[in-house]
Amino acid sequence: MTASAPGPRAVLLLSCPDAPGIVHAVTGLLAEQGCTIVQSHQFGSATTGTFYLRIEFARTDGARPDLDRLGTGVAPIAARFGMTWSLADTGHRPRTVIMVSRFAHCLNDLLFRNSIGELALDVVAVVSNHPDLGRLADGYGVPFRHIPVTRETKPAAEAELLDLVRAEGVELVVLARYMQILSDDACTALEGRAINIHHSMLPSFKGARPYHQAHERGVKFIGATAHYVTADLDEGPIIEQELLRVDHSLSPEQLAARGREAERLALARAVRWHSEHRVAVSGNRTVVFP
Repeated sequence: MTASAPGPRAVLLLSCPDAPGIVHAVTGLLAEQGCTIVQSHQFGSATTGTFYLRIEFARTDGARPDLDRLGTGVAPIAARFGMTWSLADTGHRPRTVIMVSRFAHCLNDLLFRNSIGELALDVVAVVSNHPDLGRLADGYGVPFRHIPVTRETKPAAEAELLDLVRAEGVELVVLARYMQILSDDACTALEGRAINIHHSMLPSFKGARPYHQAHERGVKFIGATAHYVTADLDEGPIIEQELLRVDHSLSPEQLAARGREAERLALARAVRWHSEHRVAVSGNRTVVFP
């Protein structure tokens, strides 16, 4: 293992039922194919019996790892251990669509972080059901797509969204305070590549005006949860959470302002962990590697 390996790097991320020989099989394959390990993190869950592994590696000769060839080698190992796995080039910038309604804080934060290199996304479009934030997207040089949504037009609007995802080869969809509930069909089509953000007071304060509800109950903590989108509303695997202490002196509007801060931080970290292939998912549980 060496942190100074030259050349491009790649990541193997996997989860499977825990069993002897997993690390031996994987590292043996990498050695056979002329690769050296740059970083390795693993975790075995005593409660679920699931093993998680993230290995970042490079070729010893400095060439770019051949992911197709490596994938061919990983496949029989994965079948043997029942793995869910992925291989990715660490230099790859995932083609991304950011969806938003009228709240600008998460969108602006993601676009700003991406513009200064804190995130490594290829943002192909900002999609919104309102026209309000078009100028913000334009300011970052990102195409803006207005797709209005009503009860009657929702199926057509989702079809337009999924057409965009297919046409642009989109690998990640970020719901940055997009205030429309995606249909089960859309959630299924985007499974594993759509991230949502919401206030972490759910399920205690659902529906309209959650911060007013929280204020009335005298909450002492507020926060935000970033998770993968599934057909079970706001119950997908959790990637990241942010928690802030509050007190009785804050108005509902001040609670909401603090909540926006938590939402920005949690969503940015979740997008980073996903794009860096640091999130291993097994069922409804996740492991986020350092």
